Amino acid sequence: MNRQATELNRTLGDAAKFLSRRGLRMYFPYGGILGQSAEAKKCEVNATIGMAFEEDGSPLLLDSFRRRIGLDPKAFLYAGSFGLPALREAWRKMELKKNPSLKGVRFSLPVVTGALTHGLRIAAELFADPSDELVVPDLFWDNYELIFTEAVGCRMRRFNTFRRGAFDADAMKAALLAPGARKLLVLNFPNNPTGYTATVEDAKRIVAAVRSAARAGKRVVVILDDAYFGLVYEKGIHGESLFAEFAGLDRNVLAVKLDGTTKEDYVWGLRVGFITFAFKGASEAQLKALEAKAAGDVRSGVSNISSIGQHLAVAAYADADYAAQKKAKYAVLRARYREIRRILRANKAYAETFEAMPFNSGYFMCVKPIGVDAEDVRRRLIEKYSVGTIVLSGLIRIAFSTVPTARLARLFAAVDSAIRDLRGMAR
Repeated sequence: MNRQATELNRTLGDAAKFLSRRGLRMYFPYGGILGQSAEAKKCEVNATIGMAFEEDGSPLLLDSFRRRIGLDPKAFLYAGSFGLPALREAWRKMELKKNPSLKGVRFSLPVVTGALTHGLRIAAELFADPSDELVVPDLFWDNYELIFTEAVGCRMRRFNTFRRGAFDADAMKAALLAPGARKLLVLNFPNNPTGYTATVEDAKRIVAAVRSAARAGKRVVVILDDAYFGLVYEKGIHGESLFAEFAGLDRNVLAVKLDGTTKEDYVWGLRVGFITFAFKGASEAQLKALEAKAAGDVRSGVSNISSIGQHLAVAAYADADYAAQKKAKYAVLRARYREIRRILRANKAYAETFEAMPFNSGYFMCVKPIGVDAEDVRRRLIEKYSVGTIVLSGLIRIAFSTVPTARLARLFAAVDSAIRDLRGMAR
């Protein structure tokens, strides 16, 4: 094992128990090209880093690129494997503002990732061995399986998502207590595909279940997929990330927060996300060791994340109108959510053809067709009604985030009609 990896593991001490075999071997190469370049940063002549500069020392750029990006030319330079320091600090401050419960909680400085999917891959590589289990609700984003099962080889244990219209924390607890010393738990609120966020009562039961598993001796890595954070539309919903609760819950619990600009700030192609760590009793040195592990994973995979995307985010967060603009875009999605609620209340007959799954937030909602196959409904919607939807786990996922408010009534009428068509064809 590399000496730098050994030193990081020694710094982590007992917390190294959360790491996979790959995670134990991961390190950030402070002494390699990057470390040597850092030492030479203030030299009058610096011939270390693989970038190019003009004779006057400014970045050597093509005008065809420069003209289209209204940023400092430094945006075209490498951002570093940890991410731009200014962006990391800005996101940390925003995390604290959006999650007041984090005040006084010790957690790492976020490491920049290639959006949230990349953060999931980093978490899988650092913490998941083939002998471990990924515990997920049975209604989950299909990329989890591709990352944790197919790419990393981790087994998957699914539990029932809903019971009587609420999150089934008892089923989750049973999955965590199943045989196996280490568990990885993914919690995604608002959930993709269902558009459900844990209520205040749900959250209490979820935290209690993880605490029970930890006290039973399970080592639990809780991965908070906060991709759609903040997009909640009802009262009584747990309004913060559960990261705050898990950050100091138990020494057998490691909290990993994954979030980013993609869905929160409506910049899907920017591909800028963050991974943040916390565990009970963590020292600054231990948290920095986890940051180095994550940055080493970034370095080994993509070197560093788009500098232009990071500079754009820094500039946007400093914009005086940022908060107002974000509030206005949130209102667009909330209006669509309310229109769906109105449509479902006004059309009682829809209950004969589909069941609306619990939803209260995010970009999506799901319906469960009654008496017919969901895939057949999806195809019928395309072929006869020119309506596109997604089928996941036997449900029809409707991304109301993409549908103008005025077209929502047509969409649900089409779903109802497609199901009735299929029933008639089956007679």
